Parts: sequence; C-alpha cells; structure tokens
Amino acid sequence: MEVDVLNMDGQKVKTMELPSAIFEAPINIDLMHQAYVRQMANARLGTHSTKTRGEVVGGGRKPWRQKGTGRARQGSIRSPQWVGGGKVHTPKPRNYTQAMPRKMRRAALRSALSVKAVENDIVVLEEFSLPDEKTRMMEQALDSLVGVSSALVLFPEKTEEYERIVRSANNLPYAKILLANYLNIRDLLGYEKLVIPMSVFDVLATYLG
Repeated sequence: MEVDVLNMDGQKVKTMELPSAIFEAPINIDLMHQAYVRQMANARLGTHSTKTRGEVVGGGRKPWRQKGTGRARQGSIRSPQWVGGGKVHTPKPRNYTQAMPRKMRRAALRSALSVKAVENDIVVLEEFSLPDEKTRMMEQALDSLVGVSSALVLFPEKTEEYERIVRSANNLPYAKILLANYLNIRDLLGYEKLVIPMSVFDVLATYLG
C-alpha cells in the first residue's frame, strides 16, 4: 500500500510503500477483541475486598433469646441481614490476569495496523521534531497533520528529543507519544490517527515483520 510522506507542515514530500507483512495482514476482529480484553483485564489491580460476618467486629453475643419474644430468631447482630453486618458473595482480592501467546498478541497488532491502513488513518512523517518545547507548537503540528482527530505518535527510541516532545504533549488530552516497542492494542484502537515517522518502521519490522 502506497502512502504519502509528509513534513511537519502537513505537506507531501514523497511517497513510500508500507510493509505489506505489517499493514496488509488479515483482519481478525475476534483476535483484536481478545487482545484488548486481555490488556484491560491485566490492568486491573484486583485489590477490592469486603468483610464477611466472620471478619466484622462484634456480634459475639446472641441479641435475644431463641424463643418467647415474638421476634424472629437471631444469632448475631453481624449477620448479613443486619445493618453493619457482614456481606455475602461479595468481592475478595483476586488476580484477573489473562494469558495470550505472543504470536497471537502480535497478530492482533498487525490486524489493528492493517485496519488503520485500510481506513487511511496512518500519517507517515519524514521526521517528527519541534523547534521548541511548547504545548502550543505541538498543538499546531498535530493540527497540520491530523486536524481535529486524536493522534497516537510513535517514536523509535528514547532520546532527548523524545523527552521534549512528551513534555510538549502532556497537556493535550487527544494526543499520546509512545515508543514503538510499547505499541499496544488499546492505544491503537483508542486514537483515531496513527502518526509514524519513517525511522519507526525499522523498529516495527523487528517484532511485527
């Protein structure tokens, strides 16, 4: 698939062919969904906890005698039906982690990248750079490249330039700067446009090609 290569002003510089192994892979919606659910599940802490009747303080004495009062029999004021009593069938700490083979995770990424390519949501840059570390300049650059769409910007490696651009985009809720090695299904599906400098393709090819 042939795409235009732009400069920071959004002007066409040349064209290039996207790697077919990555951007023309079979689109598997079920696989993308499985990878997304796995990532969201693995992000859960699972630290929620409530107290059962054995863990609530108090309730050691029977509130009234078994028979003769006309009231329902009760064994403890910490039974589940009492206000302040223990809870039944409520959350306890657990592990939500889901396993998924590496080949399937990478196939899901290729599938999501192929969807972006088919829908023309990939913006290829000659080089991503800013003259100064300012949010205003980052906003102007993204406006030239993707307009009002949200954008995920990939970088090949962590450098001083990368750190500057991350700080410039921190206050923009519709943009995210991400290292190519950390590309994930949630961010791919969560942002409308994918901005890829040409230097990123070598990194993507090492583990997705």
